[in-house]
Amino acid sequence: MTLQDELIAEIRANGPMGVDRFMALALGHPRYGYYMTRDPLGLAGDFVTAPEISQIFGELLGLLAATSWQALGEPSEVALVELGPGRGTLMADALRAGKALPGFLAALDVHLVEMSPVLQRAQAASLKDSGKSPTWHPSVASLPDDRPLIILANEFFDAVPIRQFQRYQGQWHERLVGVSAEGRLAMGLSPVPSAFDVQAEDGAVFETSPVSHEIMRQLSEKIVAQGGVLVAIDYGHPRFAFGDTLQAVRKHKFAPVLENPGEADITAHVDFSALAIAAKRAGARPYPILTQATLLDRLGVHHRAEILKKKAKDPKEIDVAVERLAGTAPEAMGLLFKALAVTNIGLAAPIGFDQDDPRLKTS
Repeated sequence: MTLQDELIAEIRANGPMGVDRFMALALGHPRYGYYMTRDPLGLAGDFVTAPEISQIFGELLGLLAATSWQALGEPSEVALVELGPGRGTLMADALRAGKALPGFLAALDVHLVEMSPVLQRAQAASLKDSGKSPTWHPSVASLPDDRPLIILANEFFDAVPIRQFQRYQGQWHERLVGVSAEGRLAMGLSPVPSAFDVQAEDGAVFETSPVSHEIMRQLSEKIVAQGGVLVAIDYGHPRFAFGDTLQAVRKHKFAPVLENPGEADITAHVDFSALAIAAKRAGARPYPILTQATLLDRLGVHHRAEILKKKAKDPKEIDVAVERLAGTAPEAMGLLFKALAVTNIGLAAPIGFDQDDPRLKTS
């Protein structure tokens, strides 16, 4: 039995499923789900994230977290939370950098929102010398409710399930995963129109992630009630745009989304404007959306690189890593990835988020 077999059996029993259901099972099925069965990171895996490219990324976010603790009034207890922490590399680098601010490490406890037992083991190994014993959570619902929260979410929201709708003959229809006549998974449209009043040309695709919006609502309500900061970094767009961004990656190459479910990473571009709206509706304050290039520039990525290069065996490797993280070439992450910060009302803007991003200004 494979996950594809289970999906086909479910579809034949219950009818076609939404893209959100397909994503949830392909990534999180307790037995066959992609994230439940492997460590997908690194050259030997399927993709590489920013913390794996250079220690600088996690260090800068650690300093952002530490200064956020200062802005919160240096509380004696604060939860440092990471959503989707990968191997724990970002958190380990952040904690090491946090030592620069006296009192910060003593005040915090570490909470990791992670459903994968494989990655939980990797995170424990990464953090074993950090002096902190993390608490794991299956979702954001069980995060502490008695202290301020500093939340980091790097490449988390891109893997949260989405729904897709396509314009056909002047009406919107939900895209569904069904079974073809040949017995394979195939994409089609629901015969029942959806009640959207959004004008677009036939063929246009509309994506939305109600699960992401609910997660942001829950986190924002906690931040409002307890005080805190959230910084989310991911690839996506700063304002709504039509388009099919659903994609699968396997062995560092794009793969057909419906082929071999459970064997490839499946993601979609994040709509940061929708996350900002969800935060604002929950009473929190979202700040101007930034490109990763601008955020890292403002956090001092080049200054930190120069310090590391003085002791590096190969300084050019650091230059290459910084260019990949903060460069603006098409193959770099600097413009593709965006960052959103959210705080409780009355808190100062996190470092870097106090101004608009000139790279995102429209004419």
